[in-house]
Amino acid sequence: MKRTHLEILESTEHRPWKLPAEPWKFYQEWNRAIFLHWEVQIELLKKYVPEELEIDLFNGQPWVSIVAFSMEKIRPRYFPEFSPISNFDEINIRTYVKLGDKTGVYFLSIEGGARLSCFVAKNISELPYRYSKMKRTEDRYTSQNAQFHDELDIKFNIGRAIKKSTPLDTWLTERYAVFQDTETAINKFEIHHLAWTMSEIDLQQMEVNYPRFEALLVGPPRKTQYSNGVQVLAWGKKKKDRNI
Repeated sequence: MKRTHLEILESTEHRPWKLPAEPWKFYQEWNRAIFLHWEVQIELLKKYVPEELEIDLFNGQPWVSIVAFSMEKIRPRYFPEFSPISNFDEINIRTYVKLGDKTGVYFLSIEGGARLSCFVAKNISELPYRYSKMKRTEDRYTSQNAQFHDELDIKFNIGRAIKKSTPLDTWLTERYAVFQDTETAINKFEIHHLAWTMSEIDLQQMEVNYPRFEALLVGPPRKTQYSNGVQVLAWGKKKKDRNI
């Protein structure tokens, strides 16, 4: 069931810190999301994460995740959605970081399945969007990127609902900030949504080939999840100068 913006803003008990004081700027939906999670070695991960960000750990271990989903209805606050830009499939590879007293995610890679959407998103947000050829059906999600020779092919069945999240489930998914580097700054984006509702997912087939990250994405994922999705409110980026 879709919620109004006010209903989303009124539900904050699951958040680790208060909502930003200023008004949100963007609405978006992250729908039909597939989560694949790997434990990794911190020494291998360090070379991918800027030194201004601290790698976040769960029981002493860092994690890297692939999240494949459908971005839908993305729009600025006072404008309607425009489907040729607002709706596209997306795959991101992310890890978990801290900056000051806030925890969030850092993207190692972001791919979108629509060229125009990637161009607009990259120029507005400065997030490292790039186009990949993607296709998804009810039980399959595929992606190919010719430039980096990246490939993802997942065939799956959605299982039963997960009634109670574990501490690791919460740690991996309930993230309310994005941190991303540019040449001169670390950009921070605050976000808000209701808590994720998760289901089990049975991977019938999985091919993950990202040559740049082959040292991180080793073997089958340690943990998998599926969600119907969340409605997301996002605030504008805030810049912090880098230690150049």
